[in-house]
Amino acid sequence: MNPETQDDYQRWATRMSALVADIPGYLSHKGFIAADGERVTIVEFASEEGMRLWAPHPEHVAAKKKGRDSFFTDYRVQVCGVLRDSADRARPPGKG
Repeated sequence: MNPETQDDYQRWATRMSALVADIPGYLSHKGFIAADGERVTIVEFASEEGMRLWAPHPEHVAAKKKGRDSFFTDYRVQVCGVLRDSADRARPPGKG
């Protein structure tokens, strides 16, 4: 990320967070920053239809362009499906 655009990036990210939450089928989104500064945002929808509604949203399209043009030195989008999902949840107290 270009350091001089940090504040502007945060404003755009806050706006996108509010917008995506209103898309039908939206489940969650999380952002991660690696030690080397790489940023990853994972957005989860209940179905592919939700993603198809979000991708062309006019403000989202503008945000992606702003990201490519101003915020990031590298920009990449991956659309992925879940092949397997499992979890190891903590057992309730007293249950073994």
